[in-house]
Amino acid sequence: MRVLGIDFGLRRIGLAISDAEGEMAFPLKTVFKQTREQAFEEIRSVVIQRGVEAVALGLPLDLEGRRTLSTRQAENFRRELCTRLDLPVHLVDETCTSAQAEAKLREAGVPPKKRKALLDQQAAVEILESFLHNR
Repeated sequence: MRVLGIDFGLRRIGLAISDAEGEMAFPLKTVFKQTREQAFEEIRSVVIQRGVEAVALGLPLDLEGRRTLSTRQAENFRRELCTRLDLPVHLVDETCTSAQAEAKLREAGVPPKKRKALLDQQAAVEILESFLHNR
């Protein structure tokens, strides 16, 4: 089953995609949100083109596991995704995924200037890998 991983942000949305077997995660792209409609249309286009069957959406919690404003924004985004895509959208705890993504990019030797552009995609990879390994 092909799964789309999403690292939701108010300005940038990182996307990652699994292989057809749903075993490995790969960075895909960053959606730069200009309008809600444009962002949802870009995601919908990826879902159709890639044959996505499910979505793993990062759920931001604070370090103690408590809900925040970002948590509510991600949950609202999930509700809208569910109505627009007609696919299961699974919430995945994304605590520390950005830090993990940053560390992996640094380890891979990605220069600091290029890291920022790839960070959201790599965070989506972390979210997707967590989902694939825990389902």
